[in-house]
Amino acid sequence: MAIKIITDSGSDLPLDYMEKYNVSVVHLPVHFGHELMPADTDTKTFYAKMSESKELPTTASPSPNQFLETFRQVEEGTDIMVICMSSNISSTYQTAMIAMEMYQEEGHTNAIEVIDSKTFSGGLSLIVGLAAKWSQTCSSLQELKDKVLQQIDEVRAYFTLDTLENVMKGGRLSRISGAVASVLNIKLLLKISEEGTVEVVEKTRGLPKALNRLLAHLDEKQHDYEKAVIAIVHSNCEKLALEIKERILQKHPFKEVLLSSMGPVMGTYAGEGGIGVAF
Repeated sequence: MAIKIITDSGSDLPLDYMEKYNVSVVHLPVHFGHELMPADTDTKTFYAKMSESKELPTTASPSPNQFLETFRQVEEGTDIMVICMSSNISSTYQTAMIAMEMYQEEGHTNAIEVIDSKTFSGGLSLIVGLAAKWSQTCSSLQELKDKVLQQIDEVRAYFTLDTLENVMKGGRLSRISGAVASVLNIKLLLKISEEGTVEVVEKTRGLPKALNRLLAHLDEKQHDYEKAVIAIVHSNCEKLALEIKERILQKHPFKEVLLSSMGPVMGTYAGEGGIGVAF
């Protein structure tokens, strides 16, 4: 049975993976002032534009019609699984649910499931990537759903940012707290909670220490390295991400690494120099 995987641009799945498994992405609108950024803008262009802009870009949820149009493009007889970023940081999941109802009311025969991943960026990349792989061998949409829901319960995701400017501008951190942290060179180690929200795990002095603490969390979960996959995401700092990848593989020989740059949605809030891992 054919199953089509659809996600949103809160995921940062590598392009080659999307092409290999024919994963479709519904893009969240990203605006610089009144200017809507084209959905196909590459990450380097986005980060260059963001560094030149005085104001932080803004993001919004896609419309139900954007999802509906994507659903309509799926061939009849192919089931659909939509995996969205956490409903606790975006209304994209709710939008996809509305689109699903509209799709079903149109009388399509394809079965469809919309899933709240309770994560985003690297965590969502990992879940979508595994779902895309599993979709090739699962005998039913329900079997795939069960595997995906189990993975959502098991995934762990941590990240640290080199700058707090964007999370302050975006209202994710108070300006006073952020200003104090910046002056003292304090870096925050953050994690995605079970509810799909962002939590501060600890504070460190300087990025190297923050990265060491981030990597230390890989020890908290046992891995079957013959099957294990890890996602590494970065916000326009590929060289650092490749160094982190090598450090991880020296100690944790994951079978596969999904390495990618954060796209415009996540990059808007992370700023440049952020690193995240999901496993």
